[in-house]
Amino acid sequence: MSTEDPRLGLTVVHKRYISSALAHYAGNLVDGAFGLSCFGDVATEICIRTDGDEGLFASYSDVQFLGPIRAGDVLETTGTVTRVGRRSREIDFVAAVICRGRPDLGVSAAEVLAEPIVAIRAKGTVVVPGA
Repeated sequence: MSTEDPRLGLTVVHKRYISSALAHYAGNLVDGAFGLSCFGDVATEICIRTDGDEGLFASYSDVQFLGPIRAGDVLETTGTVTRVGRRSREIDFVAAVICRGRPDLGVSAAEVLAEPIVAIRAKGTVVVPGA
């Protein structure tokens, strides 16, 4: 009989189009906090699926900003449960650009990227109410 927790490895994926209203810096760049907000949304769904509660984000142990997120992008945010404690859950997060606007080709031109651009990687911990 396996004793591995069935919540381990649970993966949740969200996709979001990045509108020009979210651009905060020159070059239509979106601030890094936006990506962390997306991680929070993924973590909330993970907590609902694993524990029937929205839970609370407790901390990040690592955040790496690796590439730009721009207006016109489609961002795919993934969270995977890597550790299950009594009340805590550790989650690995990745935010990757899967589509990118191509203003050089036209005002509304865009393309699906052959290889996603990993923009942010992080590790976080959420807590849920005790049983």
